[in-house]
Amino acid sequence: QVHLVESGGGLVQAGGSLRLSCAASGRTFVPYVTGWFRQRPGEDREFVADILWNPLHTSYADSVKGRFTVSRDNAKKTMYLQMNNLRPEDTAVYYCARKVSAGSGFGSWGQGTQVTVSS
Repeated sequence: QVHLVESGGGLVQAGGSLRLSCAASGRTFVPYVTGWFRQRPGEDREFVADILWNPLHTSYADSVKGRFTVSRDNAKKTMYLQMNNLRPEDTAVYYCARKVSAGSGFGSWGQGTQVTVSS
């Protein structure tokens, strides 16, 4: 069974940066696509970014393009989200998840990590 664990959240001032990590455990983890999502209080969870591990391809929500960068480390089975120029509206719980194939949805959700951006 595969487990995903997020880390790296915290409190930062507007304009600051954070780097989130999503570490996968389990011998059966075969990375296909992993993604970042976020959920603000009282709102639905929304897509932030995802990464196709091989061949490498990334995609982003319009709201984070140019500010966030998703990357992965094959050897460490870890995905990252570098978040720069953070805004108060980026405040949310950030989750990672994975797809096992092109036709599957996202699953194996992590527990989430809180990101709070103060103005």
